[in-house]
Amino acid sequence: MIRLRRLGSKAEAFYLNPDLILAIEATPDTVVTLTTHTKVLVADAPEDVLNAIREWRASILASALPKGQRRNDAGLTLVRGTSGESPVEEPRR
Repeated sequence: MIRLRRLGSKAEAFYLNPDLILAIEATPDTVVTLTTHTKVLVADAPEDVLNAIREWRASILASALPKGQRRNDAGLTLVRGTSGESPVEEPRR
């Protein structure tokens, strides 16, 4: 879930599932259109909404990877995939 602020005098915070977002427009207020065709006016800039979505998706992907395969600051870690076959053994000498 991402945290957004409703446009209004109180700018109250609410949480939204980013998978429900269909479009984000600046008209000049930020309008978030949901897959249900509901429109929500938010005080956050479109770029801030996009950044929140990116961070949320990255956190989901990072938590799905085993600890030894998580991304480090140097870049992505390359791991060997499996196709259901048994691993190839090195020839014995």
